[in-house]
Amino acid sequence: MRADLSQVQLGERIGRDHKTIHRYEHTTSVPTLTGLLLIADALDVPLRDLV
Repeated sequence: MRADLSQVQLGERIGRDHKTIHRYEHTTSVPTLTGLLLIADALDVPLRDLV
């Protein structure tokens, strides 16, 4: 899956800072279930595709 969004763009879509998105991508932070649901919704994919 590829959405071609920057960290800033995804952050704006889910109401999170781009630094938070960076932490998720580099596994220095783990999103909550709510965060995962927001990301799945923003990317228009089922949650199971993210995990």
